[in-house]
Amino acid sequence: MELLNNLSIGLEAAFTLSNLAYCLAGVFLGTLIGVLPGLGPVATIAMLLPMTFTLPPVSALIMLAGIYYGAQYGGSTTAILVNLPGESSSVVTALDGYQMARQGKAGKALATAAIGSFVAGTFATLLLALFAPPLADLALKFGPAEYFSLMVMGLVASVVLAHGSLLQAFGMIVLGLLLGMVGTDVNSGMERYTFDSPYMAEGIGFVVLAMGMFGLGEIIKNLEEEALRSSSITKVSGLMPTRKDLKRIFWPIVRGTGLGSVLGILPGGGAMLASFAAYSIEKKVSPNAHEFGKGAIEGVAAPESANNAGAQTSFIPLLTLGIPSNPVMALMVGAMIIQGITPGPSVMVEQPQLFWGIIVSMWIGNLFLIVLNLPLIGMWVKMITVPYHHLFPVILVFCCIGVFSLNNRVFDVYLMAGFGVLGYIFTKLRCEPAPMLLGFILGPMMEEYLRRALLLSRGDFSVLVTRPISATMLAIAAVALVVVLAPSVRAKREEAFQED
Repeated sequence: MELLNNLSIGLEAAFTLSNLAYCLAGVFLGTLIGVLPGLGPVATIAMLLPMTFTLPPVSALIMLAGIYYGAQYGGSTTAILVNLPGESSSVVTALDGYQMARQGKAGKALATAAIGSFVAGTFATLLLALFAPPLADLALKFGPAEYFSLMVMGLVASVVLAHGSLLQAFGMIVLGLLLGMVGTDVNSGMERYTFDSPYMAEGIGFVVLAMGMFGLGEIIKNLEEEALRSSSITKVSGLMPTRKDLKRIFWPIVRGTGLGSVLGILPGGGAMLASFAAYSIEKKVSPNAHEFGKGAIEGVAAPESANNAGAQTSFIPLLTLGIPSNPVMALMVGAMIIQGITPGPSVMVEQPQLFWGIIVSMWIGNLFLIVLNLPLIGMWVKMITVPYHHLFPVILVFCCIGVFSLNNRVFDVYLMAGFGVLGYIFTKLRCEPAPMLLGFILGPMMEEYLRRALLLSRGDFSVLVTRPISATMLAIAAVALVVVLAPSVRAKREEAFQED
């Protein structure tokens, strides 16, 4: 009964004409930019974030959520048509999706991805509605020590699940923490790491960092690889799967949805892990295992379902604990802070319309995705055939205008350009920038909670291990680090990421 009351609050918030329009706009813009080869959800949201600053909080977050799963779907479109995944979790979709496209079955592959995404997104959003309230109730018992330990656990998980070497991931976390310390200390009023520049007194802007690292960094990388970004497919037909196809994809969608719903909650890269795990499971249990890698429709249905279910359930730690489970959720935390909202369990109590409005809008957004995108597939195909050197100036201008409009400072544009070059360098060095973004977001919050905990305990650090919940989370973080540092686990981990 309580769930129905909560959903009625969400329906009232989401079913206004303006919020429906923002949800539709978010889904459309997310797919539009996500379809461009090489631009995934992180880069898409980073570039479109300034558009939401003048909107009311509920409308802004509904639009950003729509951009997120719109970009997720767009990433699968490029994976199928161009063999170029828009994001890491679409890598597996490309294995069989592109082979289907080469065999003239691009329409079936895209329709399968849309159906799997819709079913998975609908189920995962139901899980979010069911499990978010009890988790938020538990989180209300958290004090400063528990929040600090929770953030430590989140950062450790992002190190463990990051691509590449552990040392590089750890280094990126530390860099993010250091960048988060730039600016004026809230307690003492002293400036830190500003190099006596008045522009740095308020710290590094979140949007400047995100648009530089993920927006400009991606543009530079894509320019270097433009020769690979072309599609030989100019027309898509045969969108409707046959009854036999629907029978083949039913259980892969069910298994992928269940797996993605669970793994999506994990910090670091749950949706990515879910898509790889779903593909591996289907390859073992499917009677058509011999077709995998050659155009098996199950090889599209399972990872796409797992990917989208994981994308939806990744909102659970964000909305209940205020902890981002991946770079996109870190961007959402930044958007909430910019809107004057403190992420965490208090959102459900203090702003139920915001909390439940976002959840209900996910169902609406998933419906918009399937209704909007299947008729527009022809347009997406035409967009993919546009040479990238014609597209990047528009994206670049959009990024510069977005950053300049924040504070009307040219310095921010230069800073964004610097981070763009840095993002490209990190890509060449195979240093994944996602852990740095998580460190940048969580660093100031960790510092604040640690200071509060020490003030309450009169400087006694043992408060972090004498409180049961805090001690448990620190123990989990320590065990995760020890396990992943074991030689056998490290070897398996490197082998898995090489396969990616």
